[in-house]
Amino acid sequence: MSSPSQSAIAPRHRIDPRKALIAAATCWTAFAFFAWAMPAGRTAQFDRLGLLFWRAEDLRPLGPPLLLEWVRDLTAMGGFLQLKLYTIFAVVALFWLRCRREGMLLALTVLSASLVNVAFKALFGRPRPEIVPHLTEAGGASFPSGHSFNAASTYIALALAFAALSPRASVRHTLVIGAMFLSLAIAGSRVWLGVHWPSDVMAGWLGGAGWAFLASALLYRPAETAVHAADELMPPN
Repeated sequence: MSSPSQSAIAPRHRIDPRKALIAAATCWTAFAFFAWAMPAGRTAQFDRLGLLFWRAEDLRPLGPPLLLEWVRDLTAMGGFLQLKLYTIFAVVALFWLRCRREGMLLALTVLSASLVNVAFKALFGRPRPEIVPHLTEAGGASFPSGHSFNAASTYIALALAFAALSPRASVRHTLVIGAMFLSLAIAGSRVWLGVHWPSDVMAGWLGGAGWAFLASALLYRPAETAVHAADELMPPN
């Protein structure tokens, strides 16, 4: 019989660290392009065309009022409070399923991603667009998009955590791809609502996805170490 400690960190179907690093490197390379191009004004025409695309004469997005409400609901799924609540619920569920290593890795990924995004915003300090109406409340710097960064890092990290429970590659791939598409949709909603330039959301999504994959490879051992340390601190039954 295995001990509770052993079964809590039993081998699972985690993403191959080499593949995770390749995905992270790809995302961060693309992020670096936007980080280089945006301050020099090289994204100005792309941003303007993207922000003004599919808008009426009053510069509001085309479509019925119901569509606007749906987009607002979608963007709410990338809000700070919602993402942190989803993370807490997921971590509790993973611990209950005796997947403490995956739960710890998820918590470390999401918390560190928020700090990284705040640091980038402070570094670039880009103002938000003012050429179209803001159809939702938004504050702080514009680059990279916090909704996009945090949605990508959180949803992809959630997918990677729960994908580790399935031995079927098709299930794991479906979860991760689904998380990528959901977070992309949330990123796009920020441009639709007029509170971000397209380069903000693209850089935000790339950075968040890159962080989720990077953390999967680099924070796996620290998460396992933290689980072992917690086991040693707990008194024996």
